[in-house]
Amino acid sequence: MTDSTHVKLLIVGSGPAGYTAAVYGARAMLNPMLIQGLQPGGQLTITTEVENWPGETEIQGPELMVKMEEHARAMGTDIVIDTVTKLDLGVRPFVATCDSGRIVTADAIILATGAQARWLGLPSEEKFKGFGVSACATCDGFFYRGREVLVIGGGNTAVEEALFLTKFASKVTLVHRRDSLRAEKILQHRLFKNPKVEVIWDHELAEVTGVDSPMGVNGAVLKSTKDGSTREVPADGVFVAIGHAPASELVKDQLELHNGGYVKVEAGSTRTSIPGVFAAGDLTDHVYRQAVTSAGMGCMAALDAEHYLASIDEAGEPDPAHGELPEEVSVE
Repeated sequence: MTDSTHVKLLIVGSGPAGYTAAVYGARAMLNPMLIQGLQPGGQLTITTEVENWPGETEIQGPELMVKMEEHARAMGTDIVIDTVTKLDLGVRPFVATCDSGRIVTADAIILATGAQARWLGLPSEEKFKGFGVSACATCDGFFYRGREVLVIGGGNTAVEEALFLTKFASKVTLVHRRDSLRAEKILQHRLFKNPKVEVIWDHELAEVTGVDSPMGVNGAVLKSTKDGSTREVPADGVFVAIGHAPASELVKDQLELHNGGYVKVEAGSTRTSIPGVFAAGDLTDHVYRQAVTSAGMGCMAALDAEHYLASIDEAGEPDPAHGELPEEVSVE
């Protein structure tokens, strides 16, 4: 027999956005259910030291996510270890089908499935993730003060990451597989005039090299895209900056997307193109992609959902404003 449950509020995803939405949703007496997904805790579970979370001088990424999960659970959130494989947003209530066969119907949904950095797929890249290989300069650049790092990529993301890293690193080497960058001209201008930056053209990352005890990166093997020759370069860290992929597969044919697959929300809110469906965190954010901004959006989503649910009349139909915040607490 299929396990079927109805909830007022369903939260899909368990990073900072999802857990914060759960805390606020539970405090609003919405009795939320949160389905964790394939990677409970999100990207922070593969991060080591976190030094930019307010109130914590330093905390391990996995520890922070355990604390957030415990907080959400203590507030009364029903946290489910499962993965949503299908969402039907064209019916009321909304229907979520899980990998286990569980069916959950919900009056409102908060999507917090996040985004994943794009990786090259190298075994050595996977081996040293969190131990010298990173996809977030803002998160990890601080740990490379006075050290040499590589940035892999040639678009806006790569150039922005490289420029940010010059604040800390003694040398930043940008490696690009072509002979010209795809980044905006103003960013290229800033990059080329920075004395800390060197660019290696027409090469790609072939292997990350390092040691096992203690685990750490000490260099990389670069391969020429012209003649296939290889060269070794020293480095204390490798930043892969080839973009991010929002986890919007569940809703790609149902919600309005933009900027390469990110869920589009109304300005100043978390409302999507379907009333009653809200989105928060990296799933919607192609600019900041920080844990603290994701948490803030999770708070917004829960408040938006609370007002939406309060707006539904006795017939179960949403108010035309679909839960817009009252004027006195509206956000600009």
